[in-house]
Parts: sequence; structure tokens; C-alpha cells
Amino acid sequence: QVQLVESGGGLVQAGGSLRLSCAASGRTFSNYELGWFRQAPGKEREFVARISWNGGIKYYQDSVKGRFTISRDNAKNTVYLQMNSLKPEDTAVYYCAAGYAGTSQARDYGSWGQGTQVTVSS
Repeated sequence: QVQLVESGGGLVQAGGSLRLSCAASGRTFSNYELGWFRQAPGKEREFVARISWNGGIKYYQDSVKGRFTISRDNAKNTVYLQMNSLKPEDTAVYYCAAGYAGTSQARDYGSWGQGTQVTVSS
């Protein structure tokens, strides 16, 4: 498995921006499909965005399209989530995940980070 560590979360006002990073170590990073998920208090974990092994395919949850951008740098073993025009409903713990299947289902990702808190104030 690959080990994942997220960073970049914090408190931001509505309309602001944050960039999350997820650094990987262990097995060959470029072999993995990568995803970002989030979980708000009292809610189930939900898909946010995913990116294919070479960065050529990206998918987003409808509510973040046009505001969030996922990217990866295989040379740095890092995946990013640029979040712009943040809304209070984006408040959640954000997790990065690695897997082989390239889906939007959390069950298809075998490696997870510890999460980073994002709080958007109104």
C-alpha cells in the first residue's frame, strides 16, 4: 500500500480559496488512481474529485465543478485539490485516497490519508 498525508486545510471565509496537498510514500505513486473525498459532521463520506494515473482523466462531483481542480505531480508523489469560491457547505474533513480501479466509490480505494479539516465561514 501507499501511505498518504494531507495538508493545507484551515479556516477560510466564504468566497476564499485553499489548496490541499496529499503527499505519498511507499509503492509507485504513478500506478495509482487518486481521489479526494470529504465527510461533514453527521454525514457520510462523499466523493469530491478523482484523477487518473497520468492526469489525463478527471471527474468532479457536480457541486464542485468549476470551483475545484484536482491535479497531480508524479515526480513529487503529490496530488492537489485547488478549491476556489468556497462555500460554507464545503466545510468537512477532506481525505485523499489511492486505488487501482478509477471510480468514484470510496470502497474502491485501499489507501487513505488521515484527513485535513476545511472550515468555511459565512
